[in-house]
Amino acid sequence: MQMLFRYNWMTREDWYRWCEDLDEEELLTKRIGGVGGILHTLFHIIDVEWSWIRILQGKPDFQENFKDYQCLQKIRELDAKFRIEVEQFVCEWDESMENRLFQETMPDGRVDTDTWGEVMRHVIAHEIHHIGQLSIWARELGRKPVSANLIGRGLASI
Repeated sequence: MQMLFRYNWMTREDWYRWCEDLDEEELLTKRIGGVGGILHTLFHIIDVEWSWIRILQGKPDFQENFKDYQCLQKIRELDAKFRIEVEQFVCEWDESMENRLFQETMPDGRVDTDTWGEVMRHVIAHEIHHIGQLSIWARELGRKPVSANLIGRGLASI
């Protein structure tokens, strides 16, 4: 599990560097699909990852407001701030946590029950999904997207 979180973090860092060549207006432009534009999508990825980890830890979750993070530097700062807690949780993950149950009451009153392992894999897949959206937008801008290749990143040795 740790390898895939590290993969996502490395890929996210690559996207931040990719974004450095775009002006702020392009980063904020609302696009078709996803949660908005490029910066809003990066913000969403960070916020969702951190929120799920906090929920599993039994800590309160609160929603950050994207209006407070409308430039690449602020997105990077938020990521660095949240990553400390997320990385600690991911690094402390062990098999005993895999089948712990997480219950959530849905708006319709139905109770969903999932394992912590499912939630963690959802967090990983969530980011990969949105990175795919960023890749589509990169091509629409006539730019090469960040490589999604896990191979060659040296993650097996970490």
